Amino acid sequence: MAEVTCSFCGRNKKDVDLMISGIHAHICDKCITQANQILSEEKKANTGSDGTPNFNLVKPKEMKSYLDEFVIGQDEAKKVISVAVYNHYKRLMQQKADDDVTIEKSNIVMVGETGTGKTYLARTLARILQVPFCIADATVLTEAGYVGEDVESILTRLLQAADYDTEAAERGIVYIDELDKIARKSDNPSITRDVSGEGVQQALLKLLEGTTVNVPPQGGRKHPDQKMISVNTENILFICGGAFDGISRNIAKRINTRPMGFASSGDALKPLDVENDNLLRYITAQDLKSFGLIPELIGRMPVLTFLNPLDGDALRQILTEPKNALIKQYQKLFEMEDIKVEFEDEALDFIVEKAVEYKLGARGLRSICEAIINDAMFEMPSDDKAKKLKIDRSYAEEQFSKSKYSKLKVA
Repeated sequence: MAEVTCSFCGRNKKDVDLMISGIHAHICDKCITQANQILSEEKKANTGSDGTPNFNLVKPKEMKSYLDEFVIGQDEAKKVISVAVYNHYKRLMQQKADDDVTIEKSNIVMVGETGTGKTYLARTLARILQVPFCIADATVLTEAGYVGEDVESILTRLLQAADYDTEAAERGIVYIDELDKIARKSDNPSITRDVSGEGVQQALLKLLEGTTVNVPPQGGRKHPDQKMISVNTENILFICGGAFDGISRNIAKRINTRPMGFASSGDALKPLDVENDNLLRYITAQDLKSFGLIPELIGRMPVLTFLNPLDGDALRQILTEPKNALIKQYQKLFEMEDIKVEFEDEALDFIVEKAVEYKLGARGLRSICEAIINDAMFEMPSDDKAKKLKIDRSYAEEQFSKSKYSKLKVA
């Protein structure tokens, strides 16, 4: 029987600790260790001479045009995010210059009603990025020592997205959703301990600004016997989003408009000429403070942008235009059953009318479509003769009237 030797170095099997066999070759543990060192050095060589990573920079216009393919409208928010992410790339590539100019990171807050596309914008952004990206939820976080998750668990998700490569994770981007849910519950912080509100905001302060954090690799609570991974958050960009329900009242109060009621003819102060349907465009850090975010947290998120409420035209575009539009999804589902689906314009108008009426945003479109098409999705796959489904307004109205959504009272 022929002796087994390493195909790389020629060592005999008895001279090494471990020999791994392939189909027509073998490799010993010493060659594996050496190959691993070469691979690590090669990865370092792919970074700049000063250790800064070499990225293929995605320009803001290119990034926005990519977002436009999937997300309808919201040009202001797209521009702000595209510029912030582009600057984040440039910041990572910053050479150690002789002048002491250091580019600071600009964390972002996005404010917008439910169903306007905050989380969807972040998910779409993740597809184009060449840095680790994760989406975390602020609602599960609590102050250290209480039931829930520590703020460090946010970075656990980032580490997982980077395959536990700490260097890659330290130049990543984190999207924190539902930021408004950790607002201070009471104006007087001394009444009770706010462990899932103000306590979380205080724990986030150093994380957003930049510090070295010990992160539990599997998430959850930290305990002394657990092995920790040290992560520096100085180069991690944080994007936060929230609905901030009711913040329009604070804005209206500040800019002296009256959302309802009558102004007397002798009023010395005249309401400003503003759009009452979208007061979010006038949002400032002062409004976030009055909503319940602490000033220290607001100061660490200097870029503030808003998302417009979706009107009928935008909702109609969302139904049909994006690459993964809702109508295209239903057509794909039926196509798998060899059934062709056709939505008439009048039926689409009806869906949009109901979505505007119930003020549920883009999510409302999905609920209404499901109510209309559910019976067809139940019956047609079992019907061998069914080859086409045409949805007109009368069919849409009839199906919708049977559903529970038709019983909703409009606020």
